Amino acid sequence: MAKIAKRVAKAQEAFVGKANLSVEEAVNLVKSAASAKFDETLEIAMNLGVDPRHADQMVRGVCLLPNGTGKTVRVAVFARGPKADEAKAAGADIVGAEDLLETIQSGKIDFDRCIATPDLMPLVGRLGKILGPRNLMPNPKVGTVTMDVKGAVEAAKGGEVQFKVEKAGVIHAGIGKVSFDADKLAENVRAFVDAVTKAKPSGAKGAYVKKVSISSTMGPGVSLDLASTASA
Repeated sequence: MAKIAKRVAKAQEAFVGKANLSVEEAVNLVKSAASAKFDETLEIAMNLGVDPRHADQMVRGVCLLPNGTGKTVRVAVFARGPKADEAKAAGADIVGAEDLLETIQSGKIDFDRCIATPDLMPLVGRLGKILGPRNLMPNPKVGTVTMDVKGAVEAAKGGEVQFKVEKAGVIHAGIGKVSFDADKLAENVRAFVDAVTKAKPSGAKGAYVKKVSISSTMGPGVSLDLASTASA
């Protein structure tokens, strides 16, 4: 424990007085301070000028990261017949209908993303209390209720990240691994900020993006210069 505390204290020292850095400076700082024994995730937090209690200020969407997340994503698909075959061919880990419903109801949730064809949503709707709190409920707004099962599975496997604003107006997401090259992480940061910016709701008033910070899983955070987050 003493070694861990010493390592954390050393990492925090490197961040003292650092704020509003360019994306590249911040990424390099986070990478240099990441010292856990596992490959930490680069985490991003965006403070938005919205109140998600109002429907016209809800922010939700997806971002296909140009360099992926570095994470293996397990995908479950509710589909029958040819669409079930399409899902399996695309690389889905679990495919089914009533049988998948029963598996989930039994408490076994061995997947990170859930996709469904529109005709099976009445069935999937019975799982709202289980999948909803885990942010796994298929939703047409983020492309997980679709007839394009192949495209949805490939996107989920290829580095697509879903985002949804929390009560305090903050969006959190993992957008890569600190072992990635710094330029690839910087690209992911800008792609994510761009996706959230484009998802600005009609009811947002005043400044929309107030603050953007990044950190590693176990490390301190540092704020970014908002101008530097803009895509070229």
